[in-house]
Formats: sequence, C-alpha cells, structure tokens
Amino acid sequence: MLMVEYWLQSGNLQMKFNMKITNGVLVLMLSSTLLSYAQKSKIITISNPLKIDREFETVELSKSALGLKSSDVLEKFGVREVGTTTFFISQCVDENGDGISDVLLFQPKIKASASKKYELLLNNDTKTKEPIVYCFSRFVPERIDDYAWENNKVAFRTYGPVAQKMAEDKVKGGTLTSGIDAWLKRVEYPILNKWYEKYTTRTGTYHKDTGEGLDNFHVGDSRGIGGVAVKTDTTYYYSKNFISWKTITTGPLRTSFVLTYADWDAAGNKITEVKHISLDYGSFLSKFEISVSGTNSISTGITLHNNDGKTEGNLKEGWIDYWQPIDDSELGTGIVFPKNTAITYEKYINKNKELCNLYASLKVNNNKVIYYTGFGWKKQGEFTTKEAWEKYLGQYATKINNPLVVKIK
Repeated sequence: MLMVEYWLQSGNLQMKFNMKITNGVLVLMLSSTLLSYAQKSKIITISNPLKIDREFETVELSKSALGLKSSDVLEKFGVREVGTTTFFISQCVDENGDGISDVLLFQPKIKASASKKYELLLNNDTKTKEPIVYCFSRFVPERIDDYAWENNKVAFRTYGPVAQKMAEDKVKGGTLTSGIDAWLKRVEYPILNKWYEKYTTRTGTYHKDTGEGLDNFHVGDSRGIGGVAVKTDTTYYYSKNFISWKTITTGPLRTSFVLTYADWDAAGNKITEVKHISLDYGSFLSKFEISVSGTNSISTGITLHNNDGKTEGNLKEGWIDYWQPIDDSELGTGIVFPKNTAITYEKYINKNKELCNLYASLKVNNNKVIYYTGFGWKKQGEFTTKEAWEKYLGQYATKINNPLVVKIK
C-alpha cells in the first residue's frame, strides 16, 4: 500500500486529499475539512417578480435558513455570483444579542423579471479591503444625549431624556420632542462624527453648509419625519423623548438600533412605544418597526413647517409625501407603508404651526406597525422635482410589497 498526501488550491478554497494505492486500485480520501466545506456550500437563487430593475435592497440570509450549525462562524463565509470569483460586500448581524452573528446581509442587483444564482462559500480572501461603515448610528452624549444615524444618502437624529429634562426645567439647549430630525447631507461619505466634532470643538457648525450639507430642518413639537402619534377624537397625542437606546449593528450595508419610550397617555389610554429603526445602504428611507400597545392604530407624521409646500397621498400604492421649499432649495419628505395597513391620511392644520403635520393612520397588528420614512433633498441631486420624489416613493412601496424571492439549496 502506498499513501501520498496532496494539497490542491482552487480559487479561495485549499483542499487536502490523500491518494492510497491498494491492490492496484487508486482511492482518493477527502479530508474532513473538505467534507465539511462541501456540506456547507449553498446555492442561493434570487428572483425579481417585478418588471423593474432592483438594487439597493438587502437580502437577509439567516444561519438556520442556510443550514449552518450553531457552532459555525458566519463571518467566515461570503457570497458571490455563480461563475464569478469576486465576493459581494456583506455584513453579519447578531440580532438576538447573544454575541454570535445569526444573519448575513448582502445587496444583489437583479434585472426586471430576472433571476440570478449565488453561492455561499468559505471566504479566505485576505486581500479584501475592510469595507467603509456607511451605515452608522450611535448615542451622542457630547451633544446632550442625541441618538443619530446615517447611510451614504441621508442622516437623522432624535433626542434623549437629558435634553427633555433641560427643556422641562427651562435650561437653554434642551429639546422636548419624540419627532425625528433630518440632517441634509449631500456627500456619500459618513458625516455624523465630523459634524458633531465641529459642535464639541467649536471649530464650526452643522447649521451651515460648507459643501457637505447641513441641519436646517426644524422639528420642535412636530413629528419631524416619521414620529409617532395616537389620535383620539380630533386631538393627536404623542410620547416625549426616548428613555433608553440599544445599538444592534453598524456596517457597510445596515445600521439598526432600538429606542424605548416611557409609557404615555392618549386621552386616558396608556400607550407603550418601542421603535426598532434600521437604515440600509442606498436607501433614502429608514425602516421603523414600532412595538406598541394601548391602541388599535397609530399615526405617523411629517411636519408641514410653514405649510408653503404641496402634500400628496396615494393609499392604493402606499405612500404620503410633502414637497416644500427650504432655504435656497427644495425638500421632499415621505412615508411608505405596506399594503392593507393604512386607514387614511390627513393634512392636520393647527394654529400652532409646529403641530401641523401630514399624518398617515396605520393599523396595529399583533402590537406591531411597520413603515418607512425619509427625505430627498434637491441639492443632494437625485430628486430635483416633486414628481421624481413621488416616483421613488411609489416604486419603494411596490418593492416592499413584492420582495425579492430567495430560495436556498
């Protein structure tokens, strides 16, 4: 008997096998490493049911759906199109907080009415550059206690309990609102930390545009972009500032986090509210998943500011929007919601202009409400007209109601 050990390099996979010659018969013995690899190799077919091209949509591949063992390290795997050698930028997420990643994210491009095949492989490519964390969020204690988030297109923030107490105690600089603020960025690279550093070092201000954008969006007592309210009779009630936060993930493709609010009153009804917010690469809209009790419906609103713009709504497609002048430019804000969740929408006018909002009333199902909300700034360049912004919202609604179809073998 003759035993010879061989190593074979194929792409990113290095395989070891033994050759044994017994009684003139050649026998190949694959190593346990290769057998394990073969068991983990998966083919992922993604189909686009719509007659429009799809991109900047994040596919989520759970460890269980991929058939991986709980002991498998998801970060060791990558996804590439079948027949190619380049891995997609991907991101692993620990959704349940146990310290182990359980979901892998990537963004394919799929033509209209088409499908593509991808493969999950062990990725041993040490030459791959560390991807840029475009999708970022964090608690900001140096600016009282904001929570802020961004991707390569848009940025937002909202406010915490210290800012609330300062406002209630009439201390200068306090903010009392659960509305969502917009930071109008017009560069692809991350700006949150840079803009906050201007504030803390007093070397500049994010209220002035020096080429990257600015914060000139006033929230006040309004809902800002996507804040929550509950309507009873003719009055809208809403929470105060968030009381706690938890960052789930940041990375090249997604940031997500949770904001919890103190119980609040809506005409005698105790409302509980927890926001799970996420923002993906390439999207102008954040996803809001609201856990709520004490009501059968919630309203989500966008501020009308000076009420000098144009409102529109399309319940059949699933969106509302407001196109308005802002300083020397124009701004589109909007909310998109899944089909069969909207009850109505209302342009609510009050003598206090900060209470004027365009509201969408949405059903609460199993204590959950999901919607998507954000903005498009004319100076940023992708939406220069109201019609272009509304086309984006309509297509966004169509896509969330007709998701990419993912099959794993």
